[in-house]
Amino acid sequence: MSHEPLRLGTRGSPLALAQAQIVASGLCAAHDWGPTAVEIVPIRTSGDRIQDRALAEVGGKALWTKELDRALIAGEIDLAVHSMKDVETIRPPEIAIAAILPRADVRDRLIGAASVGDIPEGARVGTSSPRRSAQLLRARPDLEIVLFRGNVDTRLAKLSAGEAAATLLAAAGLDRLGRYLVGNAIEVEEMLPAPAQGAVGIETLDEREDVRRLLSPLNDAASAEAVAAERAFLAALGADCRSPVAALWRDGSFRGEILTPDGRECVSGSDADPQALARDLLDRASPGLRALFTG
Repeated sequence: MSHEPLRLGTRGSPLALAQAQIVASGLCAAHDWGPTAVEIVPIRTSGDRIQDRALAEVGGKALWTKELDRALIAGEIDLAVHSMKDVETIRPPEIAIAAILPRADVRDRLIGAASVGDIPEGARVGTSSPRRSAQLLRARPDLEIVLFRGNVDTRLAKLSAGEAAATLLAAAGLDRLGRYLVGNAIEVEEMLPAPAQGAVGIETLDEREDVRRLLSPLNDAASAEAVAAERAFLAALGADCRSPVAALWRDGSFRGEILTPDGRECVSGSDADPQALARDLLDRASPGLRALFTG
């Protein structure tokens, strides 16, 4: 390869770095490049710095992306890698999602108990996800939700320290860190995942056709279709990081649900058209639930 190393921006967490390495290795394999052709550039995000408050209180999902966006627009990096479930629905117009890697396991894993039903009565469960919190409380109104932020090791350390009896983590993230045996998978019929969970995306400037061409061999069409459908559902709902919402596009069918934070109300359904489903769920929701959406 004749040009300078391709600069790949990423968050600095162990999981983000593992995902960046997957992308770098994939690019090198696709183009028969040597191991120094892609330079991984860790960028510390606000989301990594602020660990003691819920995302909704301090700026939402943009906490994971704004520093990487700035570096892309400033020309400090050529591309950026993201967990797509952490990427806000409306992106800057000059930035394009250029590739989606083959999607990994979409399920959540429960750590600390064999199943949601086996969590002790009245126990504390650690999570920072409004979706997981609402789904847990819907199944188990007796549980107490406590805030767990931080990377995988941080959350597992909090669990080991007794700050909660159980926690939930994405199976895909655990697998990418080699933690294949940690926790018990919850099937999607019991707990529908977050939109785009398990998907890794690569962004670049819309004008960088050279980078987009280089990334095209890494794009998995089926995964990209699923992520686009689930993000279209979020956009049609007007959902943000405060909105408890779950969705999954699989094998040509789309399922989605919206919940109140306490889990007492859940409106769900399926439709081949994610945007039509979003309108249907909002039509059937109470005014209080509807107010959590529509931007």
